[in-house]
Amino acid sequence: MNDLPRQRNVENQAEGAPFAPVVMKFGGTSVQDAAALRRVSKLVKRRLELRPVLVISALAKVTDQLLSAGKLAAQGNEESAKGILQTLKQRHEHLVAELITGEEAAELAAFLQDEFQVAEKLLHSIATEGEISPRAQDHLLGLGESFSSRVAAVALRQLGLDTVFVDAKQCIITDAVHTQATPLWDDTNERLQEKVGPLVKAGQIPVLGGFMGSTRDGIPTTLGRGGSDYSAAILGAGLQACRIEIWTDVDGIMTTDPRLCPDARRVPRMNFQEAAELAYFGAKVLHPATLLPAKRRNIPVWVLNSKNPESNGTEIVADTDASGRVKAVTAKRGISVVDVEPVRWLAPELLREIFEVFEKHHHGLDLLSASPNSMSLLVSTTAGLPVIAEELKGLAHLRWENHKALVSLVGEKIRRRPEIASQVFSSVADIEMRMICQGASERNISFLVDEAQAEEAVRRLHKLFFSVQETQPEVVPFQGLCQAGGPWQS
Repeated sequence: MNDLPRQRNVENQAEGAPFAPVVMKFGGTSVQDAAALRRVSKLVKRRLELRPVLVISALAKVTDQLLSAGKLAAQGNEESAKGILQTLKQRHEHLVAELITGEEAAELAAFLQDEFQVAEKLLHSIATEGEISPRAQDHLLGLGESFSSRVAAVALRQLGLDTVFVDAKQCIITDAVHTQATPLWDDTNERLQEKVGPLVKAGQIPVLGGFMGSTRDGIPTTLGRGGSDYSAAILGAGLQACRIEIWTDVDGIMTTDPRLCPDARRVPRMNFQEAAELAYFGAKVLHPATLLPAKRRNIPVWVLNSKNPESNGTEIVADTDASGRVKAVTAKRGISVVDVEPVRWLAPELLREIFEVFEKHHHGLDLLSASPNSMSLLVSTTAGLPVIAEELKGLAHLRWENHKALVSLVGEKIRRRPEIASQVFSSVADIEMRMICQGASERNISFLVDEAQAEEAVRRLHKLFFSVQETQPEVVPFQGLCQAGGPWQS
């Protein structure tokens, strides 16, 4: 397991520089049961010289189950919703019974009792309202991390670590955009230095839940699904960490999803931009926003396997080789394509107004392709599109198609290797493509296909670029191409 930053940290300490901790984030499968938490304790003990700070996700599948309970309550099925809650309560109580003894076990049992009562009241409120509002959803889903981080803090202490639970909601201060909150950086950094910094300096191990924060008024928020990675990066930046470790159940970032291609390989090293684009275009191993705080502070990020800690994982840093090699292939499913046809013409003022309407309804746009008379947008959900279409009536006509997938190849400067695009489109020539884009970034080539054809496209492309060792030709300048249902334009 890679311990390279240790010497650097000791040197910094000797020079009197601020001590740079390591932030270790453990995903749901890494803390899902007693055996997993025992593995976590061993991993943390190997990092003690680096002064670890821990970020703990909800136990595996808990967030999904809480969301299901919320939806059932909103549909008026409160008893079924409470049944899910009871199952979750028993799971956490069983975990406590396996790992924790004495007075701390009794205190933790009382805490869980109180927290699950809060969850029951919240479900009742959702059932009464007949809907799960974004604010209620944040409160409900954030409880998963609250349960797990409190249990983990006590369990790890009884396993021999000097852990201290810290409420993440008192540290990560955000705006009030529920379900997708953004940190208020000055407030957050100040809280981290106040509440976490002294514990690190004292040699204790702070344990925080991921995914959640709160507004300045103390209202619970969340950072979006998978946001525990983002929490780790926020802590890393705020505490000026020596590195951030994302512990999951795979050996690192892979060349593609191993479930699709069993011969998928580990990518040893990527730069921040490559990893961010890979996450944005569908790779599940990292939250898309994770790398922004780390990049700003130039903090290396490692993706590691808690079940196979001897694997070297994937290191993500500021600079890597720019040989123009494809690093990975991915597919982002659940995409809808929205065609926007202006009533008159596609003027800049109209574009601005269209984007403002989408932003007003919290609709993130994945990709844009335009021609003089129309444009195509990719979105991750069609919810709200009828309202947007009505609001734009008189300015533009909207129509949309569901069940699409965005297939992407990622690698630094692959746009500068013209033969890559040729090979890509030759290998999937018999698969209908709706939108092809190359050129907005030098490090990705993307195209849209029917969701049912995405897996086949990924398999072919992975075989093309990773089944044999390719010889890298000279990198040459190359102009981007863009096509959206019409002729090629350069």
